[in-house]
Amino acid sequence: MRRKPASPPDVVDAIMDNTPSDSSKPSLPSRRKFLAGVGATAATLGSLPIAASANVAGSDRLKIGLVGTGGRGSGAVIQTLKANPAAQLVAAGDAFESRLKGNGPRKAGGLDLITNRLEQSKMGGQIDLPAERRFVGFDAYKDVIDNCDLVLLTTTPGFRPLHFETAIAAGKHVFMEKPVCTDAHGYNRVIRSAQLADEKGLKVVVGLQRHYQDVYLQAFEKVHGEGLIGDIISAQCYWNGARPWTVTREPGWSELEYQMHNWYHFNYLCGDHISEQHVHNMDVVNWFMSGDNEKGGHPVSAQGMGGRSGWEDDKTSQIFDHHYVEYRYADGKILNSQCRQIRGCKNRVGEEIHGTKGILTLSTGEIKDYSGKVLWRYRAPREGVIDPFQQEHNRLHAAIKENSTLNNAYYGADSSFTAVLGRLATYTGQEVGWEEATKSDFNLLPDDINWDSPAPVQPKEDGTYPSPMPGVTKLPWA
Repeated sequence: MRRKPASPPDVVDAIMDNTPSDSSKPSLPSRRKFLAGVGATAATLGSLPIAASANVAGSDRLKIGLVGTGGRGSGAVIQTLKANPAAQLVAAGDAFESRLKGNGPRKAGGLDLITNRLEQSKMGGQIDLPAERRFVGFDAYKDVIDNCDLVLLTTTPGFRPLHFETAIAAGKHVFMEKPVCTDAHGYNRVIRSAQLADEKGLKVVVGLQRHYQDVYLQAFEKVHGEGLIGDIISAQCYWNGARPWTVTREPGWSELEYQMHNWYHFNYLCGDHISEQHVHNMDVVNWFMSGDNEKGGHPVSAQGMGGRSGWEDDKTSQIFDHHYVEYRYADGKILNSQCRQIRGCKNRVGEEIHGTKGILTLSTGEIKDYSGKVLWRYRAPREGVIDPFQQEHNRLHAAIKENSTLNNAYYGADSSFTAVLGRLATYTGQEVGWEEATKSDFNLLPDDINWDSPAPVQPKEDGTYPSPMPGVTKLPWA
Protein backbone atom coordinates (compact mmCIF):
# COMPACT_ATOMS: atom_id res chain seq x y z
CA MET A 1 0.00 0.00 0.00
CA ARG A 2 1.86 2.90 -1.32
CA ARG A 3 0.55 6.34 -1.91
CA LYS A 4 1.84 9.27 -3.82
CA PRO A 5 3.34 11.78 -1.41
CA ALA A 6 1.44 14.96 -0.77
CA SER A 7 4.35 16.99 -2.07
CA PRO A 8 7.70 16.22 -3.67
CA PRO A 9 9.85 15.61 -0.67
CA ASP A 10 12.38 12.93 -0.72
CA VAL A 11 12.37 11.37 2.47
CA VAL A 12 14.98 9.02 2.82
CA ASP A 13 18.29 8.49 3.43
CA ALA A 14 16.60 6.91 6.19
CA ILE A 15 15.55 3.98 4.33
CA MET A 16 18.08 3.88 1.77
CA ASP A 17 21.17 5.64 2.73
CA ASN A 18 23.73 6.29 5.35
CA THR A 19 23.76 9.96 4.49
CA PRO A 20 21.07 12.60 4.89
CA SER A 21 18.04 12.51 2.78
CA ASP A 22 16.58 14.24 -0.18
CA SER A 23 13.22 15.41 -1.23
CA SER A 24 10.56 13.21 -2.55
CA LYS A 25 8.77 10.09 -1.72
CA PRO A 26 7.80 7.58 -4.30
CA SER A 27 5.85 9.55 -6.83
CA LEU A 28 4.18 6.49 -8.30
CA PRO A 29 2.08 3.81 -6.67
CA SER A 30 4.66 1.39 -8.05
CA ARG A 31 8.12 1.18 -6.53
CA ARG A 32 9.75 0.90 -9.95
CA LYS A 33 11.44 4.09 -10.97
CA PHE A 34 14.30 5.54 -12.94
CA LEU A 35 17.64 7.05 -12.14
CA ALA A 36 21.30 7.18 -12.88
CA GLY A 37 24.66 7.87 -11.42
CA VAL A 38 27.45 7.41 -8.81
CA GLY A 39 31.07 7.82 -8.15
CA ALA A 40 34.45 7.76 -9.68
CA THR A 41 37.50 5.58 -9.48
CA ALA A 42 38.87 2.91 -11.65
CA ALA A 43 41.43 0.46 -10.55
CA THR A 44 41.14 -3.27 -10.30
CA LEU A 45 41.82 -6.46 -8.57
CA GLY A 46 42.10 -7.93 -12.02
CA SER A 47 39.44 -9.57 -14.09
CA LEU A 48 37.46 -11.75 -11.73
CA PRO A 49 35.62 -14.66 -13.27
CA ILE A 50 33.58 -15.14 -10.07
CA ALA A 51 33.27 -18.87 -10.03
CA ALA A 52 31.51 -18.97 -6.68
CA SER A 53 28.86 -16.31 -7.14
CA ALA A 54 25.18 -16.91 -7.64
CA ASN A 55 25.06 -15.29 -11.05
CA VAL A 56 21.63 -14.67 -12.47
CA ALA A 57 20.52 -16.64 -15.50
CA GLY A 58 23.96 -18.11 -16.10
CA SER A 59 25.58 -14.81 -16.97
CA ASP A 60 29.35 -14.59 -16.50
CA ARG A 61 29.18 -11.01 -15.19
CA LEU A 62 28.67 -10.26 -11.51
CA LYS A 63 25.43 -8.33 -11.17
CA ILE A 64 25.51 -5.58 -8.55
CA GLY A 65 22.44 -4.14 -6.82
CA LEU A 66 22.44 -0.93 -4.79
CA VAL A 67 19.89 -0.34 -2.02
CA GLY A 68 20.25 3.27 -0.89
CA THR A 69 21.55 5.70 -3.48
CA GLY A 70 22.71 8.59 -1.30
CA GLY A 71 26.29 9.64 -0.67
CA ARG A 72 27.52 6.46 1.03
CA GLY A 73 25.77 4.22 -1.47
CA SER A 74 27.23 6.17 -4.36
CA GLY A 75 30.73 5.80 -2.97
CA ALA A 76 30.30 2.09 -2.20
CA VAL A 77 29.08 1.17 -5.66
CA ILE A 78 32.04 2.91 -7.31
CA GLN A 79 34.42 1.10 -4.97
CA THR A 80 32.84 -2.27 -5.69
CA LEU A 81 32.96 -1.74 -9.47
CA LYS A 82 36.55 -0.59 -9.22
CA ALA A 83 37.37 -3.81 -7.35
CA ASN A 84 36.08 -6.01 -10.16
CA PRO A 85 35.86 -5.09 -13.86
CA ALA A 86 33.54 -8.08 -14.37
CA ALA A 87 30.98 -6.43 -12.08
CA GLN A 88 28.13 -4.35 -13.44
CA LEU A 89 25.55 -2.21 -11.65
CA VAL A 90 22.22 -3.56 -12.89
CA ALA A 91 19.64 -2.55 -10.25
CA ALA A 92 19.19 0.30 -7.80
CA GLY A 93 16.49 1.34 -5.37
CA ASP A 94 15.64 3.94 -2.79
CA ALA A 95 12.61 4.90 -0.76
CA PHE A 96 12.56 8.23 -2.61
CA GLU A 97 12.64 9.14 -6.23
CA SER A 98 14.53 12.31 -5.42
CA ARG A 99 17.22 10.31 -3.64
CA LEU A 100 17.56 8.12 -6.70
CA LYS A 101 18.00 11.22 -8.81
CA GLY A 102 20.22 12.98 -6.29
CA ASN A 103 18.06 16.12 -6.06
CA GLY A 104 16.69 15.73 -2.55
CA PRO A 105 17.27 18.13 0.36
CA ARG A 106 20.96 17.33 0.75
CA LYS A 107 21.77 16.75 -2.95
CA ALA A 108 24.00 13.84 -1.96
CA GLY A 109 24.66 10.91 -4.28
CA GLY A 110 22.14 9.73 -6.85
CA LEU A 111 22.32 7.67 -10.00
CA ASP A 112 23.17 10.62 -12.24
CA LEU A 113 26.26 11.27 -10.15
CA ILE A 114 27.20 7.59 -10.27
CA THR A 115 26.80 7.43 -14.02
CA ASN A 116 28.82 10.60 -14.61
CA ARG A 117 31.68 9.47 -12.43
CA LEU A 118 31.82 6.05 -14.00
CA GLU A 119 31.94 7.63 -17.46
CA GLN A 120 34.67 10.05 -16.38
CA SER A 121 36.67 7.09 -15.08
CA LYS A 122 36.19 5.13 -18.31
CA MET A 123 33.98 2.67 -16.42
CA GLY A 124 30.74 3.51 -18.21
CA GLY A 125 30.42 -0.06 -19.43
CA GLN A 126 29.97 -1.18 -15.84
CA ILE A 127 26.50 0.29 -15.50
CA ASP A 128 23.37 -1.15 -17.12
CA LEU A 129 20.38 0.49 -15.48
CA PRO A 130 17.29 0.73 -17.67
CA ALA A 131 14.18 2.31 -16.18
CA GLU A 132 12.67 -1.05 -15.33
CA ARG A 133 15.51 -1.83 -12.92
CA ARG A 134 15.30 1.46 -10.98
CA PHE A 135 12.98 1.07 -8.03
CA VAL A 136 11.31 3.46 -5.59
CA GLY A 137 9.49 2.75 -2.34
CA PHE A 138 9.83 1.11 1.04
CA ASP A 139 9.96 -2.30 -0.63
CA ALA A 140 12.33 -1.29 -3.45
CA TYR A 141 15.02 -3.40 -1.76
CA LYS A 142 13.12 -6.57 -2.69
CA ASP A 143 13.27 -5.82 -6.42
CA VAL A 144 16.94 -4.86 -6.26
CA ILE A 145 17.82 -8.11 -4.46
CA ASP A 146 15.82 -10.12 -7.01
CA ASN A 147 17.95 -8.70 -9.84
CA CYS A 148 21.50 -9.05 -8.54
CA ASP A 149 24.21 -11.42 -7.30
CA LEU A 150 25.87 -9.00 -4.84
CA VAL A 151 23.84 -6.32 -3.08
CA LEU A 152 25.17 -3.18 -1.38
CA LEU A 153 23.00 -2.21 1.62
CA THR A 154 23.64 1.45 2.41
CA THR A 155 20.33 2.71 3.77
CA THR A 156 19.73 4.21 7.17
CA PRO A 157 20.68 1.68 9.89
CA GLY A 158 17.22 0.86 11.22
CA PHE A 159 16.39 -1.04 8.02
CA ARG A 160 19.64 -2.98 7.78
CA PRO A 161 18.53 -6.20 9.58
CA LEU A 162 15.48 -6.60 7.34
CA HIS A 163 17.43 -5.93 4.15
CA PHE A 164 20.29 -8.24 5.19
CA GLU A 165 17.89 -11.03 6.14
CA THR A 166 16.14 -10.74 2.77
CA ALA A 167 19.40 -10.76 0.82
CA ILE A 168 20.84 -13.81 2.60
CA ALA A 169 17.56 -15.74 2.31
CA ALA A 170 17.70 -15.03 -1.43
CA GLY A 171 21.29 -16.34 -1.67
CA LYS A 172 23.05 -13.05 -2.40
CA HIS A 173 26.50 -11.86 -1.35
CA VAL A 174 26.36 -8.66 0.73
CA PHE A 175 28.25 -5.49 1.48
CA MET A 176 26.46 -3.56 4.23
CA GLU A 177 27.28 -0.36 5.99
CA LYS A 178 27.58 0.03 9.72
CA PRO A 179 25.88 0.01 12.16
CA VAL A 180 23.96 -3.13 11.27
CA CYS A 181 21.26 -2.79 13.96
CA THR A 182 19.72 -0.25 16.33
CA ASP A 183 17.88 -2.64 18.69
CA ALA A 184 17.96 -6.19 20.06
CA HIS A 185 15.51 -7.54 17.49
CA GLY A 186 17.76 -6.31 14.70
CA TYR A 187 20.86 -7.74 16.38
CA ASN A 188 19.28 -11.18 16.67
CA ARG A 189 18.12 -11.10 13.05
CA VAL A 190 21.60 -10.21 11.84
CA ILE A 191 23.21 -13.03 13.86
CA ARG A 192 20.70 -15.57 12.49
CA SER A 193 21.27 -14.32 8.96
CA ALA A 194 25.05 -14.49 9.45
CA GLN A 195 24.71 -18.15 10.40
CA LEU A 196 22.60 -18.80 7.30
CA ALA A 197 25.20 -17.00 5.16
CA ASP A 198 27.82 -19.42 6.47
CA GLU A 199 25.60 -22.38 5.60
CA LYS A 200 25.12 -21.06 2.06
CA GLY A 201 28.76 -20.07 1.55
CA LEU A 202 27.83 -16.42 1.00
CA LYS A 203 30.37 -13.61 1.48
CA VAL A 204 29.59 -10.65 3.75
CA VAL A 205 31.59 -7.47 4.36
CA VAL A 206 30.56 -4.77 6.86
CA GLY A 207 31.74 -1.16 6.47
CA LEU A 208 33.88 -1.12 9.62
CA GLN A 209 36.86 -0.32 7.47
CA ARG A 210 39.48 -0.21 10.20
CA HIS A 211 39.66 -4.00 9.91
CA TYR A 212 41.05 -3.39 6.41
CA GLN A 213 43.34 -0.48 7.32
CA ASP A 214 47.08 -1.13 7.34
CA VAL A 215 47.95 0.77 10.51
CA TYR A 216 45.32 -1.14 12.52
CA LEU A 217 46.41 -4.49 11.09
CA GLN A 218 50.06 -3.81 11.87
CA ALA A 219 49.17 -2.59 15.37
CA PHE A 220 47.09 -5.71 16.00
CA GLU A 221 50.12 -7.85 15.17
CA LYS A 222 52.34 -5.79 17.48
CA VAL A 223 49.87 -6.27 20.33
CA HIS A 224 48.80 -9.88 19.81
CA GLY A 225 51.67 -11.31 17.77
CA GLU A 226 54.63 -9.67 19.49
CA GLY A 227 53.11 -8.78 22.87
CA LEU A 228 54.57 -5.29 22.69
CA ILE A 229 52.21 -3.72 25.25
CA GLY A 230 52.05 -6.82 27.46
CA ASP A 231 48.70 -8.04 28.73
CA ILE A 232 45.80 -5.73 27.86
CA ILE A 233 44.31 -4.04 30.94
CA SER A 234 41.87 -1.46 29.61
CA ALA A 235 41.04 0.82 26.70
CA GLN A 236 39.78 4.32 25.92
CA CYS A 237 37.96 5.39 22.77
CA TYR A 238 36.59 8.68 21.50
CA TRP A 239 34.42 10.24 18.82
CA ASN A 240 34.09 13.84 19.91
CA GLY A 241 33.13 16.41 17.30
CA ALA A 242 30.06 18.34 16.13
CA ARG A 243 26.66 17.37 14.75
CA PRO A 244 27.23 16.45 11.11
CA TRP A 245 23.91 17.66 9.67
CA THR A 246 20.21 18.27 10.08
CA VAL A 247 17.47 18.56 7.48
CA THR A 248 14.98 21.42 7.66
CA ARG A 249 11.32 20.46 7.51
CA GLU A 250 9.69 21.43 4.20
CA PRO A 251 6.04 22.39 3.68
CA GLY A 252 3.82 19.44 2.79
CA TRP A 253 5.96 16.74 4.37
CA SER A 254 4.20 14.26 6.60
CA GLU A 255 5.72 13.56 10.00
CA LEU A 256 7.13 10.28 8.71
CA GLU A 257 8.68 12.01 5.68
CA TYR A 258 10.38 14.55 7.90
CA GLN A 259 11.78 11.93 10.23
CA MET A 260 13.11 9.86 7.38
CA HIS A 261 14.74 12.86 5.75
CA ASN A 262 16.18 13.83 9.13
CA TRP A 263 16.93 10.22 10.05
CA TYR A 264 20.15 10.88 11.98
CA HIS A 265 18.08 12.46 14.76
CA PHE A 266 15.64 9.61 15.48
CA ASN A 267 16.64 6.48 17.35
CA TYR A 268 14.54 3.96 15.45
CA LEU A 269 16.33 5.01 12.25
CA CYS A 270 19.84 5.91 13.42
CA GLY A 271 20.38 4.46 16.89
CA ASP A 272 21.83 7.80 18.13
CA HIS A 273 25.31 9.02 17.21
CA ILE A 274 26.81 6.54 19.67
CA SER A 275 25.69 3.93 17.12
CA GLU A 276 26.05 5.77 13.83
CA GLN A 277 29.58 7.14 14.38
CA HIS A 278 31.13 5.90 17.60
CA VAL A 279 30.55 2.27 16.62
CA HIS A 280 33.84 2.45 14.69
CA ASN A 281 35.88 3.04 17.83
CA MET A 282 34.09 0.48 19.97
CA ASP A 283 34.52 -2.04 17.17
CA VAL A 284 38.28 -1.53 17.31
CA VAL A 285 38.34 -2.06 21.07
CA ASN A 286 36.19 -5.21 20.83
CA TRP A 287 38.58 -6.51 18.18
CA PHE A 288 41.75 -5.81 20.17
CA MET A 289 40.26 -6.99 23.47
CA SER A 290 39.21 -10.32 21.93
CA GLY A 291 42.36 -10.92 19.87
CA ASP A 292 40.10 -12.35 17.14
CA ASN A 293 40.10 -10.56 13.79
CA GLU A 294 37.38 -12.80 12.37
CA LYS A 295 34.75 -12.97 15.11
CA GLY A 296 35.64 -10.08 17.41
CA GLY A 297 34.02 -9.92 20.84
CA HIS A 298 31.82 -7.77 23.06
CA PRO A 299 31.46 -6.49 26.64
CA VAL A 300 29.12 -8.10 29.14
CA SER A 301 27.74 -4.91 30.72
CA ALA A 302 27.56 -1.15 30.39
CA GLN A 303 26.79 1.80 32.66
CA GLY A 304 27.27 5.48 32.04
CA MET A 305 25.79 8.92 31.61
CA GLY A 306 24.66 11.22 28.83
CA GLY A 307 22.11 13.79 27.80
CA ARG A 308 21.22 16.84 25.73
CA SER A 309 23.15 19.95 26.66
CA GLY A 310 20.50 22.35 25.40
CA TRP A 311 22.20 23.95 22.40
CA GLU A 312 20.03 22.04 19.91
CA ASP A 313 16.34 22.67 19.17
CA ASP A 314 14.15 19.91 20.63
CA LYS A 315 11.94 20.25 17.54
CA THR A 316 14.83 18.95 15.43
CA SER A 317 16.20 15.96 17.28
CA GLN A 318 15.52 13.44 20.04
CA ILE A 319 19.02 11.98 20.36
CA PHE A 320 21.60 12.82 23.01
CA ASP A 321 24.56 15.05 22.16
CA HIS A 322 26.95 13.34 24.60
CA HIS A 323 27.51 9.86 26.06
CA TYR A 324 30.12 8.48 28.44
CA VAL A 325 30.00 4.71 28.98
CA GLU A 326 32.02 2.29 31.08
CA TYR A 327 31.95 -1.15 29.47
CA ARG A 328 33.12 -4.28 31.28
CA TYR A 329 34.29 -7.46 29.55
CA ALA A 330 33.96 -11.02 30.84
CA ASP A 331 37.64 -11.16 31.83
CA GLY A 332 37.43 -7.95 33.87
CA LYS A 333 38.90 -5.56 31.31
CA ILE A 334 37.29 -2.12 31.07
CA LEU A 335 36.58 0.21 28.15
CA ASN A 336 35.86 3.87 28.84
CA SER A 337 34.04 5.25 25.83
CA GLN A 338 33.06 8.84 25.11
CA CYS A 339 31.32 10.55 22.21
CA ARG A 340 30.11 14.13 21.98
CA GLN A 341 28.53 16.34 19.32
CA ILE A 342 28.69 19.83 20.83
CA ARG A 343 30.12 22.90 19.11
CA GLY A 344 33.13 24.63 20.58
CA CYS A 345 34.43 21.62 22.51
CA LYS A 346 37.66 19.65 22.15
CA ASN A 347 37.50 17.24 19.22
CA ARG A 348 39.06 13.80 19.29
CA VAL A 349 38.51 10.59 17.34
CA GLY A 350 40.54 7.47 18.09
CA GLU A 351 41.37 4.58 20.37
CA GLU A 352 43.98 3.74 23.02
CA ILE A 353 44.77 0.23 24.25
CA HIS A 354 46.51 0.07 27.64
CA GLY A 355 48.67 -2.90 28.57
CA THR A 356 51.01 -3.92 31.38
CA LYS A 357 54.06 -2.77 29.37
CA GLY A 358 52.77 0.23 27.44
CA ILE A 359 50.04 2.07 25.56
CA LEU A 360 49.00 1.74 21.91
CA THR A 361 47.60 5.01 20.52
CA LEU A 362 45.97 4.17 17.22
CA SER A 363 45.29 7.74 16.09
CA THR A 364 49.06 8.36 15.96
CA GLY A 365 50.03 4.78 15.16
CA GLU A 366 52.53 4.30 17.97
CA ILE A 367 53.27 2.31 21.08
CA LYS A 368 55.06 3.88 24.05
CA ASP A 369 56.14 2.34 27.32
CA TYR A 370 55.24 4.03 30.59
CA SER A 371 58.44 6.09 30.58
CA GLY A 372 57.41 7.62 27.24
CA LYS A 373 59.87 5.65 25.11
CA VAL A 374 58.55 4.83 21.64
CA LEU A 375 58.49 1.05 21.14
CA TRP A 376 56.87 1.12 17.70
CA ARG A 377 55.74 3.72 15.22
CA TYR A 378 53.71 2.95 12.11
CA ARG A 379 55.43 3.40 8.78
CA ALA A 380 53.44 2.90 5.61
CA PRO A 381 54.96 0.44 3.12
CA ARG A 382 57.00 2.05 0.34
CA GLU A 383 54.62 0.86 -2.34
CA GLY A 384 51.81 2.59 -0.50
CA VAL A 385 48.65 1.16 0.99
CA ILE A 386 45.17 0.75 -0.42
CA ASP A 387 42.49 3.01 0.99
CA PRO A 388 40.58 0.84 3.51
CA PHE A 389 37.21 1.77 1.99
CA GLN A 390 38.47 0.33 -1.29
CA GLN A 391 40.19 -2.60 0.34
CA GLU A 392 36.89 -3.80 1.83
CA HIS A 393 35.51 -4.28 -1.65
CA ASN A 394 38.74 -5.76 -3.01
CA ARG A 395 38.60 -8.43 -0.30
CA LEU A 396 34.92 -9.09 -0.89
CA HIS A 397 35.36 -9.67 -4.63
CA ALA A 398 38.47 -11.79 -4.08
CA ALA A 399 36.53 -13.99 -1.63
CA ILE A 400 33.71 -14.41 -4.14
CA LYS A 401 36.18 -15.31 -6.90
CA GLU A 402 38.15 -17.75 -4.75
CA ASN A 403 35.13 -19.02 -2.77
CA SER A 404 37.07 -18.35 0.43
CA THR A 405 35.40 -17.74 3.80
CA LEU A 406 34.52 -14.11 4.54
CA ASN A 407 31.75 -13.07 6.91
CA ASN A 408 32.07 -9.81 8.86
CA ALA A 409 28.45 -9.91 10.06
CA TYR A 410 29.30 -11.37 13.47
CA TYR A 411 31.67 -8.65 14.61
CA GLY A 412 29.53 -6.09 12.79
CA ALA A 413 26.54 -7.15 14.86
CA ASP A 414 28.47 -7.34 18.15
CA SER A 415 30.02 -3.90 17.71
CA SER A 416 26.71 -2.39 16.62
CA PHE A 417 24.98 -3.81 19.68
CA THR A 418 27.83 -2.67 21.92
CA ALA A 419 26.76 0.84 20.92
CA VAL A 420 23.10 0.01 21.57
CA LEU A 421 24.01 -1.36 25.02
CA GLY A 422 25.77 1.92 25.83
CA ARG A 423 22.77 3.90 24.62
CA LEU A 424 20.45 1.89 26.86
CA ALA A 425 22.74 2.62 29.83
CA THR A 426 22.95 6.36 29.20
CA TYR A 427 19.26 6.78 28.43
CA THR A 428 18.16 5.02 31.62
CA GLY A 429 21.03 5.68 34.01
CA GLN A 430 21.11 1.96 34.81
CA GLU A 431 23.70 -0.77 34.42
CA VAL A 432 22.62 -2.99 31.54
CA GLY A 433 23.74 -6.56 30.88
CA TRP A 434 24.46 -7.90 27.39
CA GLU A 435 22.53 -11.15 27.86
CA GLU A 436 19.50 -9.44 29.32
CA ALA A 437 19.45 -6.88 26.52
CA THR A 438 19.90 -9.26 23.61
CA LYS A 439 17.38 -11.78 24.98
CA SER A 440 14.77 -9.03 25.37
CA ASP A 441 14.52 -8.80 21.55
CA PHE A 442 13.14 -5.26 21.88
CA ASN A 443 12.19 -3.76 18.53
CA LEU A 444 12.01 -0.07 17.51
CA LEU A 445 10.86 -0.34 13.89
CA PRO A 446 7.96 -2.35 12.40
CA ASP A 447 8.73 -4.30 9.21
CA ASP A 448 5.49 -3.24 7.56
CA ILE A 449 6.08 0.53 7.72
CA ASN A 450 4.69 2.35 4.66
CA TRP A 451 3.65 5.85 3.64
CA ASP A 452 0.33 5.44 5.40
CA SER A 453 1.96 4.44 8.69
CA PRO A 454 2.15 6.90 11.57
CA ALA A 455 5.68 7.94 12.43
CA PRO A 456 7.04 5.65 15.19
CA VAL A 457 7.97 8.79 17.19
CA GLN A 458 5.28 11.42 17.64
CA PRO A 459 6.04 15.04 18.59
CA LYS A 460 4.45 16.56 21.68
CA GLU A 461 1.83 19.32 21.43
CA ASP A 462 4.51 22.00 21.39
CA GLY A 463 6.28 20.31 18.48
CA THR A 464 9.23 19.03 20.51
CA TYR A 465 10.26 15.38 20.49
CA PRO A 466 10.33 13.22 23.61
CA SER A 467 13.90 12.68 24.72
CA PRO A 468 15.13 10.07 27.22
CA MET A 469 15.68 11.17 30.82
CA PRO A 470 18.16 9.15 32.90
CA GLY A 471 16.59 7.91 36.12
CA VAL A 472 13.11 8.20 34.61
CA THR A 473 13.33 6.42 31.25
CA LYS A 474 12.87 2.67 31.63
CA LEU A 475 14.56 -0.12 29.72
CA PRO A 476 12.41 -1.14 26.71
CA TRP A 477 11.58 -4.51 28.25
CA ALA A 478 10.91 -3.23 31.78
